[in-house]
Amino acid sequence: MKPGILIISHGSKESGWVSLVDEAVSSARQAWGEEVLVAAGFLELVEGRLIQDAIDELERAGADRLLAIPLFISSGSTHVSEIGWALGAYEEPGTETDLTPVACSVPLLYGKPMDDDAEVVDVLLERLQALSVRPDKESLLLIGHGSKEEGFRQAWERGLARLSEKLIEQGGFGDCRWAMLQLDQVGGRWEELRSDKPQNDIVVVPLFLSEGYFTKEVIPSLLRGLPSRYDGRTLMPHVRVLDWMSRQAGNWLNDIGFKRQL
Repeated sequence: MKPGILIISHGSKESGWVSLVDEAVSSARQAWGEEVLVAAGFLELVEGRLIQDAIDELERAGADRLLAIPLFISSGSTHVSEIGWALGAYEEPGTETDLTPVACSVPLLYGKPMDDDAEVVDVLLERLQALSVRPDKESLLLIGHGSKEEGFRQAWERGLARLSEKLIEQGGFGDCRWAMLQLDQVGGRWEELRSDKPQNDIVVVPLFLSEGYFTKEVIPSLLRGLPSRYDGRTLMPHVRVLDWMSRQAGNWLNDIGFKRQL
C-alpha cells in the first residue's frame, strides 16, 4: 500500500502564498513519514503545479490511492464544488467551470474544506488574543469572502453562523456577527453590533487563509470611519492548519487500513 495525499489550494501570483502552502506540505511530509506521499496542487495561476501536475507526480512516485484535501475556508466556495467535480467526487460541478475532469488511474477520495472545524476556531481565538482586552465587553465582526450564488451562499451562512456561536461560547465575547464581502455586508453588520450593544468595543477578525488584497486593502477600506480593532491576521501560517490536514489524513489512513512500517 502506497497512499498519496494531495493538498489542493487556489493558487496565486504572489510567491508568498505558494510558499505558505509549500511550508505546510513540507511539515505534513515530516509529520506523516516517508511512507505517505504528499504533493501540493493549485487550482490556477501556478504554472507547472496545477492539480493534474500534482496527481501525475504522486502516481509517478507510486501512489496507489489518493486523498485530495481542499485547503479552502468554506463548503460554500464554488471552487470546492468545481474541483470536486473535476476529481470525480460529484456528478455535476454545481457551478460553471473551465475545469475539465482530471486523469487519475488510482482510487481517489475527496476530503472537506475547513468550515467551522475546531482547528479553525482555535486559530481565530489565538489571533483575537492580540486584539481583545475584555471579551465580555467586546462584539466580534467575522468577515469572510462569501458567495452570491444560490446554494453556495447558504453554505457560507451556515459555516459563519456556527463559527460565530463557537467564538462566543469559547471566547466569552459579548456578541458576534458575520459578514460576507461578496454581499457587501460589512457596514450593515457593524451597525447592528453597535445598535445592539453600544457600550461594547467592536473587534474585527478576517476569515481568510492568507494575507493579501482582501485583508490588506478591501476590509480596511470598508472599516474606514467605523471604530473597531483590526490587525488583518489570517489562518496561515499556524500549526493548527497542519493539525487540520493531519486529522483528515489520519482518519483516511485508518479507514484504508494503512499501517506504518516500524
